[in-house]
Amino acid sequence: MPGKNNTADTGYQLPFEKPVIRLQRQIADLEEVQTEAGRDYSAEIRQLRNQYVSLLRKTYANLSPWETVLVSRHPNRPQALDYVSMMVKGWVELHGDRRYADDKAVRCGLGRIGTEKVAVIAQHKGRETKEKLECNFGCAHPEGYRKAIRVMKLAEKFNLPVVALMDTAGAYPGIGSEERGVAEAIASSMMEMSRLRTPVVCVVIGEGGSGGAIGIGVGDRIAMMEFSYYSVISPEGCAAILWRTGEKAPEAANALKLTASYLREFGVIDDIIPEPLGGAHRSPTEAAANLERYVARSLRELKSASRDHLLQHRYERWRKMGKFVDEASPERTEAAKAR
Repeated sequence: MPGKNNTADTGYQLPFEKPVIRLQRQIADLEEVQTEAGRDYSAEIRQLRNQYVSLLRKTYANLSPWETVLVSRHPNRPQALDYVSMMVKGWVELHGDRRYADDKAVRCGLGRIGTEKVAVIAQHKGRETKEKLECNFGCAHPEGYRKAIRVMKLAEKFNLPVVALMDTAGAYPGIGSEERGVAEAIASSMMEMSRLRTPVVCVVIGEGGSGGAIGIGVGDRIAMMEFSYYSVISPEGCAAILWRTGEKAPEAANALKLTASYLREFGVIDDIIPEPLGGAHRSPTEAAANLERYVARSLRELKSASRDHLLQHRYERWRKMGKFVDEASPERTEAAKAR
């Protein structure tokens, strides 16, 4: 897990962060000169830090949808097992779907968040190359969703709430995955989640890509981290279909309305979990604390509701999910009148 890292230290820069990184380096250089020369530059350093915080706040308050996608994919952004290590006490991981294999893209286990014993289902991408390959870059096979179903039913049996952390570009569409029924596995997972007689809290912590994410995303509360995205398709995939080039991904991101603020407005999600200034990758521990507070609060509120009420509310929210707007162009309207 990345520690209290910053972008300048790692060498990784988001394109829109160049002015911020420049200030960050100026501060580091001046601090080094102050130490070596023994001169007092505290006033100048304080002024630069104020400028840095102001610029960082302004930059992240005005991100475009495509820039939000880039933040959600930052290599130092906390991943599922990072959050688990920081906020789930007594974590015991459960393995295998009892049919085919243990998919490391979907990690399941038992533990405690706050005072609540929970079952956690999380999509994990991997950090280093070896781990990324083991986790298939977070793109689950059908056995990953079948493992999730197994743990969901176990949670229901022992009256444990389910916490799902979604972070995937999408389910794996390879030949073996298709042969073993990935579409059916996702559909079955959604069906089982929809009728679980226990509270379910779902959070998009990074990428929320298509059926891969929604396969573990049917809950009583659905939230997104502030700089995550949730969409029916990735911007690159959308651009490839519409314009036959991935270079149009920023335009596709604008059209998809995939950011947390849009999706809360559309009623797709309930809440937005704030991230530290400059994104979760700048302070993973603070991001984890925010996530833990949200999950713990949601579980306390859901715990007081009857199981019948939870199921009815869950059913109703998914029946009315999303909005449809028919905006006929003036040309089409005139053509219709002419006919």
